[in-house]
Amino acid sequence: MVVPVFNSYRSLPELAERVAQALTPVTRAYELVFVDDGSRDTSWDVIMKLAREDRRVHGLVLSRNFGQHNALLAGIRAANYEIVVTMDDDLQHRPEEIPRLLAELTQDVDLVYGTPVEEEHGFWRSFCSRSVKAALATSLGASNARSISAFRAFRTSLRDGFMTDDAFPSIDVLLSWTTTRTTQIGVEMDDRKYGRSHYNFRRLVRHSLNMVTGYSTGPLRLVTLVGFAFAFFGLGLFLFVIVRWFIFGSTVAGFTFLAAIISSFSGAQMLAIGILGEYVGRIHFRSMRRPMFLVRTTTDEQELNNPTDETA
Repeated sequence: MVVPVFNSYRSLPELAERVAQALTPVTRAYELVFVDDGSRDTSWDVIMKLAREDRRVHGLVLSRNFGQHNALLAGIRAANYEIVVTMDDDLQHRPEEIPRLLAELTQDVDLVYGTPVEEEHGFWRSFCSRSVKAALATSLGASNARSISAFRAFRTSLRDGFMTDDAFPSIDVLLSWTTTRTTQIGVEMDDRKYGRSHYNFRRLVRHSLNMVTGYSTGPLRLVTLVGFAFAFFGLGLFLFVIVRWFIFGSTVAGFTFLAAIISSFSGAQMLAIGILGEYVGRIHFRSMRRPMFLVRTTTDEQELNNPTDETA
């Protein structure tokens, strides 16, 4: 299991306990990997304490905050078992649902999403989430895009297709590149027990743009279609002016008409420039080869450097 952690020290002990209770009847051979994504509270101290109490708990702490999907990627690459389960650290995903996800991983299924029966997020997050899923379904041709969720189980072998140097990776897009044998089950979600979501409107918009422009040429095709549409519109307008001149002997007059036409074409041009700028920006970031993540230390390394009396 891989859980990205950011300022969630209060929920981690309960999460680890509930995961153990859910998985012990199914299998004792599991690991719980917490990835501390640059938390500013005592989350890492809690992870260290949990790792000392239960050898099945492991932790990685990143050198700074890289983002949820980057932290997930770090944990997935560190996983040791044949199946990876990912979930959030805020207890909205119920650990008791994990056995249901695992049961759906049959020979014909490589990836299972636990899709919320009812969204528990606020209006903006739910709206952006649905928008991104719709965009992915259209631009990537991913038929399961509308069911994607942070609560997922998949075969670890799929990570072999995660060879990417993108500083803004998307786990769901990478998974869609490696398998089409997916399914989903409806799961109940709980209210957030501690704190509040760290996804504000700006982050949601940025994540949406990264998802759409980072893994699809759909927006570029949209620019092409808009260009064709305005080209035909301009041609029609030109014919209208010519016909009016021949019939009435005058052109179309009026500042309002001229201003509206200029505004329309200017808006289309700025839209095209903005979309092209997003793609150029991503090329620029990739050329800088920014790291996707950097692990500062792990619980295993800490144990070696600071052995307890039992292990000394």
